Amino acid sequence: MTPSSPSTRLRTSRGEFAVVDVPATAPGAAKGVALLLPGYTGSKEDFALLHAPLAARGYRTVAVDGRGQYESDGPEHDEAAYTQGVLARDVLAQAHAIGAPVHLVGHSLGGQIARAAALLDHFPFRSLTLVSSGPARISDSQEQRVKLLRDALAVLSMAECWEAVLAMGPPEEVGGPARGLGGHEHLRRRWLGTRPAQLLATGRQLCTEPDRVAELAAVPLPFHVLSGERDDTWPVPDLDGMARRLKAHRTVVEGAEHSPNADRPGPTAHALADFWDGLAATP
Repeated sequence: MTPSSPSTRLRTSRGEFAVVDVPATAPGAAKGVALLLPGYTGSKEDFALLHAPLAARGYRTVAVDGRGQYESDGPEHDEAAYTQGVLARDVLAQAHAIGAPVHLVGHSLGGQIARAAALLDHFPFRSLTLVSSGPARISDSQEQRVKLLRDALAVLSMAECWEAVLAMGPPEEVGGPARGLGGHEHLRRRWLGTRPAQLLATGRQLCTEPDRVAELAAVPLPFHVLSGERDDTWPVPDLDGMARRLKAHRTVVEGAEHSPNADRPGPTAHALADFWDGLAATP
């Protein structure tokens, strides 16, 4: 599975979404289905290297572009279309469309949207895994980068913004497109395909998200907090503390940073499958 793999369309009660849908390949019946939500400036392709190892462990995986993200439709300039509540209800519809209950996995911003969905209605989910997604707003250094991007989007087109970000340095170092799989051309296509209003609205969410861990801890779901051993967006000790508050299973992937799904996909996939297998074995 590569970032250039063709996507399909998932029809839901809230519209169509672009997905990469990979069936289980392990012998026998599939063990379950996982819905994978990407982070800020990311896309479904960020999970490309997880599909094969999870399929081999018996799990169908559906990675999705959220509303206005890369290949999923959404308004260009209406930020009200991208509130956290709207995006959370999209996730509930996606889960029902692929066959709830599903294992829900959210990376970074996707984790906060996943959390909001579980707080609205936990019944479509078998578990919730938060990947490099912390308890509240992002770190001060990352907030400055997001604000820089938002300022650029306010005065430049998406194409102009892309060129400006590249001129300033590596995109992920100046608040621009997240590092991802597929090389420069894929990242450029993804950037140009994403709606400016989606980036503005979700960037604001990242900078203002309150701590809702206590609310989430009251939800009767199994939780998993997974991260790399280093993270500039949410300090790893904050992720450790969140896991304790949630009484969550905790995985730290050695050699990985903010995107363990891309940095160390093999260990990340095995950690996810081990967690899900453990739930199935629990009486």
